[in-house]
Amino acid sequence: MSTKYTKETYLYWYELMQLIRQFELMAEEKYKMEGKIRGFFHAYVGQEAIAAGCMTATRPEDPFITAYRDHGLAIAKGISVNSCMAELYGKATGCAKGKGGSMHFFSKEHHFYGGHGIVGAQIGTGAGLAFAEKYKGTDNVCLAYFGDGAARQGMLHETFNLAMTWKLPVIFICENNNYAMGTSVQRTSNIVDIYKLADAYEMPSDVIDGMSAEAVHEGVSRAVKRAREGDGPTLLEIKTYRYKGHSISDPQKYRTKEEVEEYKGKDPITALLATIRENGLATDEEIAAIDKRVEEAVTESVKFAEESPWPNDDEVLKDVYVDQNYPFIVD
Repeated sequence: MSTKYTKETYLYWYELMQLIRQFELMAEEKYKMEGKIRGFFHAYVGQEAIAAGCMTATRPEDPFITAYRDHGLAIAKGISVNSCMAELYGKATGCAKGKGGSMHFFSKEHHFYGGHGIVGAQIGTGAGLAFAEKYKGTDNVCLAYFGDGAARQGMLHETFNLAMTWKLPVIFICENNNYAMGTSVQRTSNIVDIYKLADAYEMPSDVIDGMSAEAVHEGVSRAVKRAREGDGPTLLEIKTYRYKGHSISDPQKYRTKEEVEEYKGKDPITALLATIRENGLATDEEIAAIDKRVEEAVTESVKFAEESPWPNDDEVLKDVYVDQNYPFIVD
């Protein structure tokens, strides 16, 4: 048996996916068991192959923008787990200075333009980022992520129309994990195959197995190549599954435990590790070394977050407006 990709690529995918998984599980523990993290919390557990495949199909300067299930993609884009955990804790050392929390990770330096709490808002903003890249004459491509629930928003249709009219370099990625907040696609839409929404705008589209880093890499690579060559946007419906509820407080009464266990049998990390082992791409010692590195990084992120200071009171009105002399800022 042979593989399409190098040992380095497989081990990069494995380490990144493990880092996202272990970060989320640790953060959930700090939320539920210790109350160190509060507010909203939407875990990426089960969807890690999407982040991994997208990273190897893009360049670091390609902007990413997503909804509020944003921890995994932020880590993939290179935001340190220290600053991510600190943001969850609400600390000043967080990637949004402790002001954004779980739903609003952000780093201009890493070209990660946020988790967004208004459902579907990032679809239009993602097209705006793509417009900016085209306007500046770069060949960068924006990846704009949204869930299956956001596919029902009017923002999507207005944006698809403009993006195709202007041939913007944007990949619209629907991370279809089946249930939006808690309602299946079948109960909320006559169109259950979300990729077909692109047909109304003559936009290219594709369906991708989101439990496979290889499949994601290949599908996103095709769309990115088309965008870089000036041929405009693509809609990718990447079929995935979240093991956790919509948010940390979701009782998940809309699906059976058997269904969740069935999907865990298709776990993207387990499948990737099996490919690595079957092809002799890494020894048990090499895998153990990666796991140890991930464990140490996640453990350190908790220590960093707990020892970091809270934001000062004078930070409350900073970063609200770009113009520091905006006339409506009050004392």
